[in-house]
Amino acid sequence: MGNICRSPTAQGVFQSLVDKYGLNQSITVDSAGTYDFHIGKKPDSRSIAAAAARHYDLTEMRARQVKDSDFESFDLILAMDNENYSDLLSMCKKEHHNKIKLFLEFSSQTKSIEVPDPYYAGQEGFETVLDLVEDASRGLLTYIKTTHLPN
Repeated sequence: MGNICRSPTAQGVFQSLVDKYGLNQSITVDSAGTYDFHIGKKPDSRSIAAAAARHYDLTEMRARQVKDSDFESFDLILAMDNENYSDLLSMCKKEHHNKIKLFLEFSSQTKSIEVPDPYYAGQEGFETVLDLVEDASRGLLTYIKTTHLPN
């Protein structure tokens, strides 16, 4: 929603995988919120700390809001929960609806479809987000490599 907890965490984790496999020329990673609550601000300090403990750096990220051009520029736009999924669908032309998916569609370890918002949940919530995001990021990378990148 505000682009300070779940989305920047996912961006940092997924970017690290893209870097690890040398796919920076083929894959662009970004995050944005559906609301303008925190534009220009760093991720939540608890997100930064939890990510840093697992060797992900979120410190240079700044919150931004989804813009119309994102639906043109990106092949996939991933929502963390059903509310954001619905908001994204309502923000774009129908021709781009196929690009919008739930992030946990790519998870192999959970049947949950939503990444819980850790904002009011304490430190354990941020660890849960990282666990879910790390798993789904691996599945997302496999999906992109098989559907969007040349062999």
